[in-house]
Amino acid sequence: MSENSIDPRSGDMGGRAYGRQVGQPDEVLTKVGPGTPMGEYLRRFWHPVALSSQAGDTPRKVKILGEALILFRDGQGRPGLLYSHCMHRGTSLYYGKVENDGIRCCYHGWLFQVDGQCLEQPCEPEGGRRLQNARQPWYPVVEKYGLVFTYMGPPERQPMMPRFSHMETLADGEFYEVDNSGFGGYADANAPSVVPCNWLQDFENVMDPFHVQVLHSTFSGVQFSEKFVSMPRVEWSYTDEGVIYQAYRNLDEGRTLKRVNTVFLPNISAVPRVDASEGAAPGLGWYVPVDDYSHTTFWVSKVNRSTCGKLYRGLAMHNGKYWSELTEAEHQKHPGDAEAQVSQGAVPNHGEWHLATSDKGIGMVHRLLKNEIKKVQDGGDPIGANFDATREPIKVLSGNYYS
Repeated sequence: MSENSIDPRSGDMGGRAYGRQVGQPDEVLTKVGPGTPMGEYLRRFWHPVALSSQAGDTPRKVKILGEALILFRDGQGRPGLLYSHCMHRGTSLYYGKVENDGIRCCYHGWLFQVDGQCLEQPCEPEGGRRLQNARQPWYPVVEKYGLVFTYMGPPERQPMMPRFSHMETLADGEFYEVDNSGFGGYADANAPSVVPCNWLQDFENVMDPFHVQVLHSTFSGVQFSEKFVSMPRVEWSYTDEGVIYQAYRNLDEGRTLKRVNTVFLPNISAVPRVDASEGAAPGLGWYVPVDDYSHTTFWVSKVNRSTCGKLYRGLAMHNGKYWSELTEAEHQKHPGDAEAQVSQGAVPNHGEWHLATSDKGIGMVHRLLKNEIKKVQDGGDPIGANFDATREPIKVLSGNYYS
């Protein structure tokens, strides 16, 4: 035996990986397909599927909550979202032709409106004798904040589109800036829009203020702001719509930075400026499941000519490079959210986790989601599903505040 070898007969050999219990994902929280607990819960809300500018006369593939769909805008300007396979013989409508009244399948020419109603069957006698009985599966869509949203749940439980206090009005010269570059991108046009991990890994991260001090401020260097270098004192609490935290940092100049961050169920956040600029959060973010193993994000911010394209540009860059331009060695040496979260696995093994006091916000999000899933299973309506058109917009408190 060499002098560097370990004699198994001496010392404590506990903690080895051999024979370890393999943890399993929490499938109640991570599976999003039709019929799953989380999938049915998420289908009680409106979700963005694309930028409004992406809905045009060229059919666009969309995958959300495990379902493959086709997005288009007909000649009358109406957006439509249909099941991807033509009801006739299953050809993908991705190869269809968008016309004034809808989309026409390339195989036998069946024409469908944005609500799925079949208008023409040119190969059939009299152009289709039972057109009124032919309807392509479809989902309703609305446009708001420069995004296309869809509702995929039971028609009798369709809620109003949510409204948020800081987003409903635009000042003179303001407009909505939209982004779908993925959380590794930060306005990086070449970053992939689809992130290869479960949506919850990204959403729950919003309620983890301590990783800002470690990952974004000390481990990988200052990726956001020098003001986040100090360890915060954090208070979490539930709200009527989700979870909020207040993180306090004592700054060198004798001032205190209070950073307030919020998540709204089921999958929305209002994140303050990550450069620590003072003021309210500029917008909203949605964390939308593509399937069990991937997700995409949509960001909307209120901007003007001087701030357009600058709210996140340059953040989380290393040596002047965007995230998509970094080498593998640079990703390893200077990881960010993408590396930390995707490396948890396409679906994390929650059974292997050891949550600590700093993870209080994560536990609160998980518990709240499970409570709301149970509410839906019992026939109720989840918080955040509003059916009252006169209800006041959701009050948003997120922001960076100095004292």
